Amino acid sequence: MEQFKEKKILIVDDEPQMRELLRAYIEKSGFIVVEALNGIEALEKLREERFDCIVLDVMMPEMDGLTACMEIRNESEVPIILLSARGDELDRVHGLELGADDYIVKPFSPRELVARIKALLRRSSTTVKNETTNNIRTCGIITIDEKAREVNVNNTELVLTPKEYDLLLFFAKNPNQVWTREQILERVWGYDFYGSLRTVDTHVKTLRMKLDINANYISTIWGVGYKFEV
Repeated sequence: MEQFKEKKILIVDDEPQMRELLRAYIEKSGFIVVEALNGIEALEKLREERFDCIVLDVMMPEMDGLTACMEIRNESEVPIILLSARGDELDRVHGLELGADDYIVKPFSPRELVARIKALLRRSSTTVKNETTNNIRTCGIITIDEKAREVNVNNTELVLTPKEYDLLLFFAKNPNQVWTREQILERVWGYDFYGSLRTVDTHVKTLRMKLDINANYISTIWGVGYKFEV
């Protein structure tokens, strides 16, 4: 709990009971919690103070969570977790493409949400430390500048969400190895039991779409998981 002391979480939801429930669980884990009623208020608070993670409901009046996610990404790289009653693959992919780092389908366990927040913050902390490195990795037509957290494909910069970048960097550091979804979830997201394997599949799908469509770098190993091949 000491690890997350003074870490600040913004909960954005128009339902008072949901905010109260999430606040109780998140504060119990040692976090500082701030609330917002909708996307507009969330953006106002984000411009006034710094947050370590934002928990963002999708269905809200004034400004919905997807629009807010897109606006937040234009201003900040703060980790974002979307909450939604819609669990279709297209909905999850859309949320991740807009810049969310995770997508949780309702109903969910508040304990699972806390576990995912902690995992995102642990990963963000590791990323900050890694930014001091000066490595540039070349994988075929893909070039990864770890210090700048930039990816180029055929000398054209590729725009990735923070989690898509983490996933690509993990694959690039571990080429020609077969990884199960459970292993990827643990290594890239930092969770084990609480994680959804569909999170891995969704991020791999969006990452493939953004990479050169003719370069099959990420291979599906049926019944097992994925392999990055150059």
